[in-house]
Amino acid sequence: MVDNTKTIDDTYTSKATVESINSQVQMKAVMFNQTPGRYALKAIMSGFLLAIVTVFMLAIKTQFTGTNEGLVNLMGAISFSLALVLIVLTNSELLTSNFMYLTVGWYYKVITMNKVLAICLYCFLFNIIGGFILFALMKFTPIMSPEMLSSLTKMVDGKTIDSTWYAILVKAIFCNFFINIGIYVSIQFKDGLSKAFFIACGVVVFVFMGYEHVVFNAGLYAGMVFYDIDAVAWLHVLKNIVFAFIGNFIGGGIFVGLVYAYLNGKRDSLSN
Repeated sequence: MVDNTKTIDDTYTSKATVESINSQVQMKAVMFNQTPGRYALKAIMSGFLLAIVTVFMLAIKTQFTGTNEGLVNLMGAISFSLALVLIVLTNSELLTSNFMYLTVGWYYKVITMNKVLAICLYCFLFNIIGGFILFALMKFTPIMSPEMLSSLTKMVDGKTIDSTWYAILVKAIFCNFFINIGIYVSIQFKDGLSKAFFIACGVVVFVFMGYEHVVFNAGLYAGMVFYDIDAVAWLHVLKNIVFAFIGNFIGGGIFVGLVYAYLNGKRDSLSN
């Protein structure tokens, strides 16, 4: 019988990834504390990118009307994955990825829970503002065709009026689980192409399956404010925002961030 010389530390198979995440969390905290304006600008850029690629996805879906519906949905999902690739590779600040990062940081006592909540809410606010800026610029252009507006309204109704709180919650969990699994894997690679591939994989799944992403949804509602505000059922919008927010935190923060933080080290390991 061969002696087993392995230790618990040897089971921390992606410890380097967790260390990289903790380093990022420390930088996020420094930026939030010392240069909140720069942090806000990075969050605005994330919301702007999500919204402008949403418009791109709507254009694809409407211009390919009549084609096989499943194929069109797949094309839309692939096109939308560009948004998260650009956000991650430009180091912009997105609420849903921060759920994973900040939960890992909290587990290792890099950041307090109060600071986690403050950064998340601040980030979300400016993600929304990014979407508003995009649609404000677009309002007086012919970019949004009548077909695209109809598709936008149908999508919003499906996420608000036609969805129960439980369906929103579960779909939000699945959404951010896939997104953050992709980001977690991408951190293990140095080259941009590999990172982009794994980030895109998670996004394609969530968009194709119609899962709930709270910042993406907020961008849709921003579009409705400029194009058809009377068609929005705001109590149902609030329902979607609240349960998508909670579900995204569970999916990204707990099912990915907390799980892999636990699997790669003891909570007090950084303070020893």
